[in-house]
Amino acid sequence: MNEIQKRLAALRKEMAVRNMDVYMIPTADFHETEYVQSHFMARAWMSNFSGSAGTLVVCRDCAGLWTDGRYFIQAANELKDTGIDLMKMGEEGTPPMAQYIYDHVEEGHAIGFDGRVVNSKLAEALAHKVKDKQVKVLCDEDLIGAIWTNRPALPKEQAFLLDIAYCGKSSADKLAQVRAWMKEQAVDVHIVTALDDIAWYLNMRGNDIPCYPVVLSFLIIEHDQVRLFVDEDKLDETLRAQFAQDGVTICSYDAVYKAAAELKQDAVIALDKGIVNYRLLNALPQGVEIKDRKNPSQLWKAIKNETELENNRRAHIKDGIAITKFMYWLKTNIKNHTISEASAAARLEQFRREQEHFIEISFDTIAAYQANAAMMHYHGDEEHCAMLQPKGFLLVDSGGQYLEGTTDITRTFVLGEISDQMRHHFTAVLRGMINLSRAKFLYGCSGINLDILARQPLWSEDLDYKCGTGHGVGFLLNVHEGPNGFRWKIVPERRDSETLEEGMVTTVEPGVYLENEYGIRHENELICRKGIKNEYGQFMEFETITFAPIDLDGIDATMLSDEEKTWLNGYHQAVYDKIAPFLNEQEKAWLKEYTRAI
Repeated sequence: MNEIQKRLAALRKEMAVRNMDVYMIPTADFHETEYVQSHFMARAWMSNFSGSAGTLVVCRDCAGLWTDGRYFIQAANELKDTGIDLMKMGEEGTPPMAQYIYDHVEEGHAIGFDGRVVNSKLAEALAHKVKDKQVKVLCDEDLIGAIWTNRPALPKEQAFLLDIAYCGKSSADKLAQVRAWMKEQAVDVHIVTALDDIAWYLNMRGNDIPCYPVVLSFLIIEHDQVRLFVDEDKLDETLRAQFAQDGVTICSYDAVYKAAAELKQDAVIALDKGIVNYRLLNALPQGVEIKDRKNPSQLWKAIKNETELENNRRAHIKDGIAITKFMYWLKTNIKNHTISEASAAARLEQFRREQEHFIEISFDTIAAYQANAAMMHYHGDEEHCAMLQPKGFLLVDSGGQYLEGTTDITRTFVLGEISDQMRHHFTAVLRGMINLSRAKFLYGCSGINLDILARQPLWSEDLDYKCGTGHGVGFLLNVHEGPNGFRWKIVPERRDSETLEEGMVTTVEPGVYLENEYGIRHENELICRKGIKNEYGQFMEFETITFAPIDLDGIDATMLSDEEKTWLNGYHQAVYDKIAPFLNEQEKAWLKEYTRAI
């Protein structure tokens, strides 16, 4: 019996005591955050699957893990010999998780989960699903805490105030904005549990989650008071003074459940059941009216103001310098030096750290060589990673957190000889990125309307990629931000299908992923801007703000149209103009060659 099997056996023992047939373990903290701090990595600890998205369901005699197409290859490898079945979400033959739970619970028995890490919408849907079997739903059962004896503690990192020179809008103005919205909606109380929303409202950033500068906290906003539930040891005098000025009362982190229970019984409360955890929802008094609404701040913070956009452009120049220096280093050393995926990622981070106002990387760098790059979210480490050779592709997906903003960029580097098929796919992916970047469209479109522009060069060859084409990016916040994105069909849980508004920042990142062979991805970030307005309506367009070379060694120029060549040549001229002033003479001469017109 291996370690994972022992943990599953220990969990099933706890389940049996409670007459529990099914126990669900999501990838979540108390705030429905995409990436979680080590204390909340229960699903990874129980399954050995290290991807950032997935839900483990443990039954008395079986177990399944649901994850999406980004992780199918990785999950299959990591779940091997655990006794956990891989459930490929969205694939034919994969049962919906709720149906699986229903099928594995006996009438009158129980299902369970820790209600603090399950959002209310999911919990209510599960309760409804099993209702006809008279099943008990035990939502206050942290069974992982009972068996994870050396579980990491909650973080104690310091928070800081983000100056208005970077964010462009005061916390007082943001709180006034939400109170005006509450008045329009006839709402007495707004409960906010999403960490990015809280950070945005209060201009507060922190270090509680790696790569994601937020603070574990809850926020209850009323017309006459605002209460922040947080470990106050994390707050410095600058933050305390700002909160006092804004009328924000500081309360202990765990006190939020008691505070929720003490709200007025006739209160009208706005909250997002897709984010607010089930225990907090259940703490509310009987009789309150709940208005299930998306947090309005999700849209407000996605539409960056001009101060944020200008700072974001500066962050991308810094990031472009780091990527360009890395590409020069990689190209000039691959034949004569030993380089691994891990050492390449470390070198890139070093180049970023040399940039002013760099804070941390915005997600764990994906440096994936050849077949490893077919796993979209592959992560190697120093002990388990590939050694690079002067042939094939190295895919590097990376980003940085700067005071000026958050970045996300992918480049696929040609390390030496490649096949005609590899060159063909490299160019097809590039064509998709160019086509979407050049789009002009009428206001009212969402990413659903535009995604085909990126996929068409691949769909025309019966190829696809099992993920969206792009996602919103926060401002010194989460690298994946709604409500904007590009994908060909609506995926409700992604919350990324809203109208594209001026000021939204979205990535464009099509790809080709051939299992056991190679992966290719090109990724830039785009700002949505207004174009001309005429009798047909308001036209919109995109401004590219990512500046780093696209490896000309991988391109088949005969595949590109004149318009695509014009875009690429113009883009590379802009890369040279913006990045060259920050390079030494050798790097500058090299960049001139790698941004030449084709």
